[in-house]
Order: sequence, then structure tokens, then C-alpha cells
Amino acid sequence: MTPMRKAAAALLSVAAVLLAVPPTASATPLPHHTFVRENFDRLPLGPVTAGRGWTTDTSDGSLTIEPSTTGHGRELRLHTEGNGRAFLVLPGPAPAGNSLWARLRLNVGRFPTAPDWAHWTIAEASGSDAPTLVRPLGGQYVPTSQGNFWGVGSDLGPTGDWTAWRTSAPATAATWQCVEFHLDATDNRVTVYLDGAERSELTVSTKEHGGTADDFVFPRFDRLKLGWQLYQAGPTPSSYDVRMDDVALSDRRVGGCDDK
Repeated sequence: MTPMRKAAAALLSVAAVLLAVPPTASATPLPHHTFVRENFDRLPLGPVTAGRGWTTDTSDGSLTIEPSTTGHGRELRLHTEGNGRAFLVLPGPAPAGNSLWARLRLNVGRFPTAPDWAHWTIAEASGSDAPTLVRPLGGQYVPTSQGNFWGVGSDLGPTGDWTAWRTSAPATAATWQCVEFHLDATDNRVTVYLDGAERSELTVSTKEHGGTADDFVFPRFDRLKLGWQLYQAGPTPSSYDVRMDDVALSDRRVGGCDDK
């Protein structure tokens, strides 16, 4: 065999080996889709009723764009009186597989101290195909422990009205936190992360939740609300201020609140 033919044969042999080796995960990254990314910096200061791809829902409440309290850019302030509500509404995420990740920076000025068992919601996901409301971020004032505690909850579905709060997850006022949640439709599972750490005690799923013996089942998500609502009348304090920034919604985990 001539030197030229030997070289050609060697190249063909190497090519055959390369074709036989399956591609690695790092060589072919899986596609992902970020539905929403909002840091409020491009919105004018003052009252706001809509933004890029989102609207608002209020009752005895308001939303305002203000200079960031951390000294960089702008942020959203949500204010309510009594048991009012003030939400940023993200319509139509329609995530693939009905599963999604959300991340935001959050600072709740004060939590309720009355009445007993006062219940509040910060995030609520819903769908037009079923009445079930999924509340991946929320909590309750627990008089027996004299504090507010994070808890995933739900309402209007077959499992009833419940909030699975845990005293191991206290809600701290007047402090910025990076909060994340994952809605995983494979097991109707809600997982919560606070400042990057998974809080496994807050996880709920089809069979493990805080409601009736029925299965907890997600609706087909087409709306997500982020903000504040307290349900009991005559609460103490009588008004609430929540600050929000660096909102992201994706079909993959976005990570820490480091947009600024």
C-alpha cells in the first residue's frame, strides 16, 4: 500500500471511531426558554398598571416603580391597605410540560401579628381548565409560635383550602431575600428555595400536602400572580409594603438574584 493510501485509511479509521462515540451532554446543551425577565429599570418612576408582558390586579392596593433601596436601578413597591391585594400578573406562560421555575428578589416590610392564623400569599399560579389555585409562596401567622412562617398552599381544588407552613421556615421582615420555586407537573410537586438553599420541609406533591386525602393536581397553568394578599379583615398592622425586583420565569432554574 502506498503512503498516500495508508494515510487515507488511517483517517477513515479515526472518523469511524468518532462517529461511533455518542455526543456528551456538554457537547449538545438542552434548549431552554426564559418566558419573563423583569428588573423594572426601563419603566418610568411612579404608579404603574402594566409593564412588558404583564398587567396588574389590585383591590385596596397599588403598584409603584421606585428607585432601588439597594442603590442600583429601580424596583417595584406593592402597597395594600387592610386585607387588600396588589399583584403583578404574568398571563399565558403556558410552559412546556406544565412545569416552570420562578425567581425574584423580595422584601416584605412587615408581616401580620393579628388576627390569629392570618394568611398571606405572595405567588399564585392558576389555569382556566380547573379552579385550583396553587400558592407556591405564602405563609401564615401562627399564634402558638408567635411568628409568621413560610408555607406552600392551595385553594378551590379537591384538596381544599390549606397552607402547609413550617416553623423551621420563619418569614423574616424588612430583609431582602432571593426566593425561587419550581412547579414540577410530573408529580404535582412544588419546591421552594430561599437564598439559593432548597427548603425541603416546604415541598408538597400529589400525595404529600396540607389538604384533604384527595390528590393535589395542578391546573394547566396560564397565569402567575406575584405580589401580596392578606385574606382576613382588620389585620395588624393595617397596611403592608412589599418590594420586588429581578423577576425571572423559565423552564430551567435561573439561579441567584444577580441581575444588578
